[in-house]
Amino acid sequence: MTGKATEIGDLLAPTVEALGLELLGIEFAPTGHSALLRLYIDAPGRLVGIEDCEAVSREVAAVLDVEDPIASQYTLEVSSPGIDRPLFTAEQFGRFVGEQAKLTLRMAQDGRRRFIARITGVEGDVVLLAHEAGDMRVPHDNIEKARLVPDLVALGLAAQPKPTGPGGTRRKAKKES
Repeated sequence: MTGKATEIGDLLAPTVEALGLELLGIEFAPTGHSALLRLYIDAPGRLVGIEDCEAVSREVAAVLDVEDPIASQYTLEVSSPGIDRPLFTAEQFGRFVGEQAKLTLRMAQDGRRRFIARITGVEGDVVLLAHEAGDMRVPHDNIEKARLVPDLVALGLAAQPKPTGPGGTRRKAKKES
């Protein structure tokens, strides 16, 4: 999160927590004379519902009106994390060890800024990843953006891949006589 997003997150987290929800993170994108403020919320032990988003939106809007931390006009969005959950903190990476994540780094590491890797652990503020080029240790402050890569087959949203033979060709099933 940017400095402004962190500042706004610190301001709004107690309001979200008072509703029994968790503020996962904030995206703040100023553009010219307006800005987009997107909050990602989670509901421990259950799915986030539209009612949760509406309640957070109402309460947070009131805090923002009083505190006025954004100088320009802005659009407020409140969202569930979805199946391609964004990861904002090293602690959040730790919750999803074994999962794949799509990352964008602030500064290239091993010659790349964008890649997909499996989360293997977290040591302090360093995220441990298994990448096709080998294991990586990425300082969390070098991660610009990260999202989980959903396993659509495991979620039942995609068909199981068909088995292939040597060279990637499909095998024909033997007919029984």
